[in-house]
Amino acid sequence: MFRPGLLNGVAVALAGPARDEIRTTLAGLGADTRPVAPASDEDAPPEAGGIAALVVDAATAFAATGAGDDELAPLRAAADGAWIATRAVANAAWITPGRPGGKVVFVAPRPADGPHAEAARAALENLARTLSIEWARYGIRTTTITPAAATTDDDVANLVAYLVSEAGDYFSGARLDLG
Repeated sequence: MFRPGLLNGVAVALAGPARDEIRTTLAGLGADTRPVAPASDEDAPPEAGGIAALVVDAATAFAATGAGDDELAPLRAAADGAWIATRAVANAAWITPGRPGGKVVFVAPRPADGPHAEAARAALENLARTLSIEWARYGIRTTTITPAAATTDDDVANLVAYLVSEAGDYFSGARLDLG
């Protein structure tokens, strides 16, 4: 679907942790993928230098967090985790005079992934829309991918690759529904 080398030399930070299909697709197109896991939104991840894009797979954080005594824990893991990773990378890599800006792609959980999955999807959409306005002056573009029940991980990975490529420069503040 994509030409080989489409993402040669593009440094992409992966937070979430990102599912294997996303990492494999990006690396297969030549991207330099780097995991990031800031402990707080004030942390400047040492691996943030030169990053062109951040992919936050909030769906994996949502799924990995058991509700236990707190039924909102998965929602918090997805929404708070997305904000922490985004703010840390943006502060370290893009929100400085003379820096080129970058892209943020949030991957939301599927609607049936559990209680509060729809709330997590809405939170990520709102985060992308708000940041697209507030951080436009820094050249930062944000989008959210919302997969449907039948959406495959390969479909998600291909859309992530598209958004991280130069073609994705035209999207910011958008929610992209995969159905």
